[in-house]
Amino acid sequence: MGTERRAPLDRRRVADTALDLLNEVGLDGLTLRAIARELDVKAPALYWHFKDKQALLDEMATEMYRRMVADTSHDPADTWRERLLKTNRGLRAALLRYRDGAKVFSGSRFTGAVHAEQMESDLRLFTTAGLTLPQAVRATTTAYVFTLGFVTEEQGVHPLPGERREGYDLDERARLMADYPLTAQAGAEIFTDYDRHFEEGLALVIGGIGAAYGLD
Repeated sequence: MGTERRAPLDRRRVADTALDLLNEVGLDGLTLRAIARELDVKAPALYWHFKDKQALLDEMATEMYRRMVADTSHDPADTWRERLLKTNRGLRAALLRYRDGAKVFSGSRFTGAVHAEQMESDLRLFTTAGLTLPQAVRATTTAYVFTLGFVTEEQGVHPLPGERREGYDLDERARLMADYPLTAQAGAEIFTDYDRHFEEGLALVIGGIGAAYGLD
């Protein structure tokens, strides 16, 4: 009998394995059975830790958030604009690490209070800048929703950085839409250079927040 012992199975280990597998199979292929195979256990063993797939997705999103916070440097001296830039750039980078990362994150519920410290810091910064609490919530969540939606669309074209889905040939698109010249030309703006588009879009959101709430 071998003497090698496997690491104990817990929620964190299952979520880590699921995130690794996500890049290979995507969200549709991420089943509890497939994760169990990676862990060399039977699928029912996972139900001790997660009642269903959504519960696992919640833990995966929570782990993605932990990693994002660890990789994002927030300075107490940040202005509200700097904080929105850092937070949303960090969120996009975190989501792009995983195939279907934005889909996993969207609609998931954090499994603990892992986000509370950063949220408290952000809301305090915005209310100190002169916003009411409802305005601070609207400002931060609007930028968050923009980023989440942007990455969802981005990953529809590029499931992973450097990988492009079939069906997004710009020349073919332009040919099909030859009767609509502006729409045909717009393809190059919609489906390329996502880094630039994200930065421009985020700047529009931040500029709009500043204009709407009279912030410098």
